[in-house]
Amino acid sequence: MTTAECQVEGLFVYPFKSARGHAVSTARLASTGFEWDRHWMVIDARHRFLTQRTHPLLARIETEITGVGLLLRAPGLAPLTLPLEARGEPVSVTIWKDQCPGLDQGEHASVWISAMLGEPLRIVRVPAPPERWANREFAGPIPAPVAFPDGYPLLVCNRASLDDLNARMPEPIRMQRFRPNIVLSGLPAFAEDRIESIAIGTVVLRLVKPSTRCVITATDQSTGERSTDPLPVLREFRFDRTLLGVTFGENAVVASGLGATLERGAECQVTYEP
Repeated sequence: MTTAECQVEGLFVYPFKSARGHAVSTARLASTGFEWDRHWMVIDARHRFLTQRTHPLLARIETEITGVGLLLRAPGLAPLTLPLEARGEPVSVTIWKDQCPGLDQGEHASVWISAMLGEPLRIVRVPAPPERWANREFAGPIPAPVAFPDGYPLLVCNRASLDDLNARMPEPIRMQRFRPNIVLSGLPAFAEDRIESIAIGTVVLRLVKPSTRCVITATDQSTGERSTDPLPVLREFRFDRTLLGVTFGENAVVASGLGATLERGAECQVTYEP
């Protein structure tokens, strides 16, 4: 095993799946990842999840955790506050191939999100405790609970990897396109491909699977409009034949440190795979 030192350059939380995330100076670690991360999401009439893949305007929804709830803001609409408590009518929802429970957030929330996106929709939140798990094929035998992310508790990206990509792009893009939870600096480009674990104080994260990327990376996260697409460039040198997709960043699960608080700027140590 070899190790290297690096820093936590950025921390990001996305309370409402596929809505705008926000940078934070500290983030508390729960079993499902960062506290409140992807605890709410939109579903359609068939109870299937919606994301920026089909509804890029979700990026225009601003999110804020306040003392009383999740505050949502969107252009042309009055702000909406959803309670932090895990309550609501139970419904079965679909995220990719997963069937899992959600809690419907009521008619007022439905009217708000339907007006925002122009079709009949509902908002659900994750129950407590969550009843969904990361794929054990990659996450390993110890159960890793998740809220409403695509598949894993955390996403880790590397600043040098974005710099490498931007050097190949016709114009640079921002890290927000990749919607990471943790951004590392001080490592070589794409060193994350070989990292087995990251130790940040008492916290240990295991990197378990490369993140395959989609059209969301072509969406400007400040406007919700399609913009410069990095996928054609990434496909030239980041196509994974096993996963049949373009990769950027690594999915991670929590090995230890539940309840700890991560800080932006913290020193960390990475351990590389043999």
